[in-house]
Amino acid sequence: MIQQAGRAVQVMKSRKYAKLDFVQSASGLVLALFMWAHMLLVSSILLGKEAMFYVTKFLEGKFFFGESYPIIVSMAGIGIFFIFIVHAAIAARKFPNNWEQFKEYRAHMKMMKHSDTSLWFWQIFTGFAMFFLGSIHLYVIITHPAEIGPYASSDRVWSEYMWPLYILLLLAVEFHGSIGLYRLAIKWGWFDGKNPRASRKKLKKAKWIVTIVFLTLGLLSLSAYIKIGIAHEDKVGERYEISSLLETTRDNT
Repeated sequence: MIQQAGRAVQVMKSRKYAKLDFVQSASGLVLALFMWAHMLLVSSILLGKEAMFYVTKFLEGKFFFGESYPIIVSMAGIGIFFIFIVHAAIAARKFPNNWEQFKEYRAHMKMMKHSDTSLWFWQIFTGFAMFFLGSIHLYVIITHPAEIGPYASSDRVWSEYMWPLYILLLLAVEFHGSIGLYRLAIKWGWFDGKNPRASRKKLKKAKWIVTIVFLTLGLLSLSAYIKIGIAHEDKVGERYEISSLLETTRDNT
């Protein structure tokens, strides 16, 4: 109970914002872990076209069902897109709502000169970019699940001029993801130990290491797709196949 204008007003406690915070953290964690897994799968191209082809067929369920079902990729994409939208919708409530709020935040950030406050700004910026860039990428994967492979993916990157979008998406995803995981660890005290301040410094260093490693891996992978795309430019539409897998498919039918 509180007194307001000479009368008692009953205040009801609400756990809504705590629950929203938990959902935001959980969805962010799922997306960040998915990002790492996705990057490792995409980077299989660095091991060669055959390695990437086998990864593609694994994701399509060929080694489980004997046939490739690209719809599995579409379903996974829809699931990730749903989590992506939920996370973005909840996170957006913490963004500055107008120009005045943004100016106040910028002034506050410059005055404090606190690295974690600056990281939050970059998380907002990269999150905003990801909402558009990530939605385009997910739409392409969901609607064209069969067009993933050494040649198909490389053609999309180079011949369909998607490489500028993927460079921007890579930067946004890696910075947003690593900053998000760092902030999650600080927020929930996962690695505080006996000396939270020392742990924070170690976490910040680990965050930059993770960012550099995955950015390097992503840029190398994208360069490999571009190289294959350039070499395959006069055969756009041709799909990479392995004769042993084709023979296995025929034997099963």
